[in-house]
Amino acid sequence: MGQDTPEVVRLPGCGDVLTEILRDGARRLLGQAVEAEVEGYIAQHARERDGRGHRLVVRNGHLPRRAIHSPLGPVEIRQPRVNDKRVDDHGQRIRFTSQILPPYLRRTKTMDELIPWLYLKGVSTGQFAEALSILLGQEPANLSASTVARLNEVWRRQWHSWSTRSLEDKRYVYIWADGVHFNVRLESPQNSSLCILVLMGATAEGKKEMVAISDGYRQSEQSWLDVLGDLKERGLTAGAELAVGDGALGFWKALPQVYPTTRQQRCWVHKTANVLTKLPQSQQSQAKKGLQSIWMAATEAEARVAFDDFVKAYAAKYPKASDCLVKDREELLAFYDFPAEHWAHIRTTNPIESTFATVRLRTHKTKGSGSRQACLTMVFQFCQLAQRHWRRLNATDLLDDVIKGVRFVNGIKVAA
Repeated sequence: MGQDTPEVVRLPGCGDVLTEILRDGARRLLGQAVEAEVEGYIAQHARERDGRGHRLVVRNGHLPRRAIHSPLGPVEIRQPRVNDKRVDDHGQRIRFTSQILPPYLRRTKTMDELIPWLYLKGVSTGQFAEALSILLGQEPANLSASTVARLNEVWRRQWHSWSTRSLEDKRYVYIWADGVHFNVRLESPQNSSLCILVLMGATAEGKKEMVAISDGYRQSEQSWLDVLGDLKERGLTAGAELAVGDGALGFWKALPQVYPTTRQQRCWVHKTANVLTKLPQSQQSQAKKGLQSIWMAATEAEARVAFDDFVKAYAAKYPKASDCLVKDREELLAFYDFPAEHWAHIRTTNPIESTFATVRLRTHKTKGSGSRQACLTMVFQFCQLAQRHWRRLNATDLLDDVIKGVRFVNGIKVAA
């Protein structure tokens, strides 16, 4: 692997979650790789028939489950069984033996290096073999190009099927939007920066789930319009009650064209960073406390007072910092009209940011994905694993009130 091998980044408080994601990823990788290997083997001998025209090489269920022991704990594998009725020159029955999971394999070596490498490096024939060799703790796996191609196609089809699924039965109360940038090594220099547009939603039951993962262009209005329009065409007719995102997104111009009733909430983490960059270093610590006093205020009235105090303190000497804050005043304070129990979820884009934190930390070392399709596939696979561990919203019983338009003042439900 050499110096490009990314280390697993263990973020504070999420070690167990990341371990589970890695274990799930390894299980899926091995299962899909062996499935592709078996399909290739059967296809290779598809024309070989017995006297009655029956195939000599066919699938025959699965072998008993087996556990591969790893530093992350046991990874349970269910391997397809191949019924090969052919005989060799010595009259001995030919048996299929997986090159990926030979019968004697019981223990891996450094599986925790595998998933970051696979997801962020892109999947080519050589890289995939190396990734499997790391997982299995042996020489590079003897994988044919057709086996790798089949596996890539499986992942591509999974992403395409998910991206075209019906949304007629879906209703999202809150959505979070972001644009995640990656380097694409195998593209021309002018197209090497890929922006993946991602939407996460909270259902009426409080479950967070990924809504859309799409190839965008510089987070433009048209790119977001394409994403949102596609969601509506697939059945997501009702807009969310509140959308949360960075103020720089073209998302905000596209949103009212598709879902005009959805209210807007600017992310306080992004806004704080944007304001502080317009201040000298000597002023940033005190300014950060001033900004925090706004969004941490118990009531909207107190927040507006703190807002005005900040503007008065910095407008004269640092107008750019003040203007950056003022232009999104109403959108920054929208969360006060929603349940206080949900504020921790809707004041920022942290639900998306935390999901991609490990991806962003590894991207530099891995020098980007190989292609745009590999990058999309990587993001999709990562999200499918990660969302199993996303925390539900607090006070899910209040979500129905939000949908019905029940009024909340300073986060408290107002009696009808």
